[in-house]
Amino acid sequence: MSKKVKYYYDTESLAYKKIRPKKGRKFGYTLLFLVSSALFGFLCFVILLNTPYFETPKDRLQAREIENMKLRYSILNKKTEQLDEVLASIEERDNNIYRIYFNSSPIPEEQRKAGFGGVNRYKDLEGYNNSELIISTTKQVDVLSKQLAIQSKSLDEIIKLAKGKEKLLAAIPAIQPVKNEDLTRMASGFGYRNDPFTKIRKFHFGMDFTARTGTPVYATGDGVVQKSDNTMSGYGNLIIISHGFGYQSYYAHLSKYKVRAGQRVKRGDVIGFVGSTGRSEAPHLHYEVHKDGDAINPINFYYGSISAEEYIAISKIANQENQALD
Repeated sequence: MSKKVKYYYDTESLAYKKIRPKKGRKFGYTLLFLVSSALFGFLCFVILLNTPYFETPKDRLQAREIENMKLRYSILNKKTEQLDEVLASIEERDNNIYRIYFNSSPIPEEQRKAGFGGVNRYKDLEGYNNSELIISTTKQVDVLSKQLAIQSKSLDEIIKLAKGKEKLLAAIPAIQPVKNEDLTRMASGFGYRNDPFTKIRKFHFGMDFTARTGTPVYATGDGVVQKSDNTMSGYGNLIIISHGFGYQSYYAHLSKYKVRAGQRVKRGDVIGFVGSTGRSEAPHLHYEVHKDGDAINPINFYYGSISAEEYIAISKIANQENQALD
């Protein structure tokens, strides 16, 4: 089919003439068509890219990575939940066993479970497809980290308390100052007794252990020798050991010393020897235990060296209102 030929009427020549298109216009139409086609094609391509029916290899790779990330976050959440359960068990033992044993106040629950107030710490994690999952997991990890820090500090405190308890147990006078096999007899206990010189009934602040002169006398707990002389009236040659924690022990009427003031001693060390110096009627050791400046019954502190049967026997003798030896 031949192309349509267009004419126009020329008023000057009074005749019809062919319309001849300009070469530039023809080129412009061609260029316009090409640009329009390109734009249309690009628009279609963009639309296809944003539809779920068309995925590039890169899109598929990203989708797999996102699913993998979700799985890892899910596993991490389960692990943090397990850690939280373990930590809760440790916290319970800390409050209800360790701190009670060491007579320390439990850490309040609101302090252990306190969150993070003030500024939004997770603002930079907002605006993503999976922001809720990421923020939730991050919060769990942060809270768990804080609880672990509090518990770690608490356990450090418990260790210090335990070391203090260990020192306390070592310091408390806990054995007899004279061994049972070295005793002639247990002459007098703590309480009202007859004075051997005045025969008047008065309070006896210690226990008397009868033994031969020269029998070893032992430190009943760890401590520092506070006194080793005969300057206290009535006690004769006297050793006083300061054990700390408010405890002191007195060893009187010694024949001689084996320690000096300022010397550190351990429970069971020989510190002197039985004698009859000072206000004493016969060779024996007068032994006292003081707590915060007050004399207390020494019989309550022999659990480290005698059996239950021996304790019952010595307790019966000590409670008899017989005559003291000093």
